[in-house]
Amino acid sequence: MRRLIFALVALAAIGAAVAGVYYARVDEKYQGYGGSEQFVEISPGSGSNAIGRALVHAGVVRDEWTFRLAVYLTGTSRELRAGEYRFAGPVSAKEVARKLAHGDVYLRPITFPEGMTIKEMARVFESRGFGAAASFVNAAKDPSAIRALDAKAPDLEGYLFPETYNLARRASASALVSQMVARFGAVFDAALRAETDAQGRTLREVVTLASLVEKETAQAEERPIVAAVYLNRLRIGMGLQCDPTVIYALERAGKYDGNLTRENLRFDSPYNTYRYAGLPPGPIAAPGRASLEAVLRPAKVDYLYFVSRNDGTHVFATTLAEHNRNVRQWQQQRVSAGPSR
Repeated sequence: MRRLIFALVALAAIGAAVAGVYYARVDEKYQGYGGSEQFVEISPGSGSNAIGRALVHAGVVRDEWTFRLAVYLTGTSRELRAGEYRFAGPVSAKEVARKLAHGDVYLRPITFPEGMTIKEMARVFESRGFGAAASFVNAAKDPSAIRALDAKAPDLEGYLFPETYNLARRASASALVSQMVARFGAVFDAALRAETDAQGRTLREVVTLASLVEKETAQAEERPIVAAVYLNRLRIGMGLQCDPTVIYALERAGKYDGNLTRENLRFDSPYNTYRYAGLPPGPIAAPGRASLEAVLRPAKVDYLYFVSRNDGTHVFATTLAEHNRNVRQWQQQRVSAGPSR
């Protein structure tokens, strides 16, 4: 009996010692991987045991029992979330459990400024290391994501909303493109679509004109005025004569070298608003919300012309005589092969 009691006491002492070790380990910072960082992918539906094994294999936690105890002590067993996690430097098992419970997955930002074309966005996508530019272009060729709003769209030009997106390291081009179209749908919401319908326009017309406004000015206060100029021209059947549409046409044909010449203005393309009246066939870039709103809520002005002050702003005119005076004043130092609008 004494031996049994002694054995039980010894086992209890050993158990307590082991427990003490694991209780200490849950707060002990640990790094079992080489290098400055480690990524761990937690698959959807993974239980705490499977997650523990993945973390041990990656060298993020010392052993599975330490992780299980950390999960128990932090009360996070039902809160561990899937995703890719980044660890940099020693971290305790409790900190790991809380990180997974909070869903602090690793995401990288990618920013697309307003006024970019699909090809320009594709170059950004590649430069940020997410994949080949061609994969982005190919994904954007599929218009199915915008069919419900624009049945005539041959691709997603104009519908990839420009802003900052946070992506997983292995985010595909198609997933990003889908996210960007969804964001466009959220921004061009029911209220803006109702305004579009009330004005007797199509979404494609609004987005196309907004893309011209976006390319013409980056000044917030000028967008409704530029929109008004183009709407006034459309109303009286006057050509839009928008340089960015010619540049877009040339770029599509692989013929733009960075300089716009008089000969370029005669380039035969439906996007060339010097040759063809009305709006081009579709958007020439991705407009932001401000440009979309400017088209639906233009300034109440009679202007038909504008010319650059060479500082990012423009001077506007109602008559051709007034416009010509503005051209002489503001553009006499500018070397330009093409006429001002």
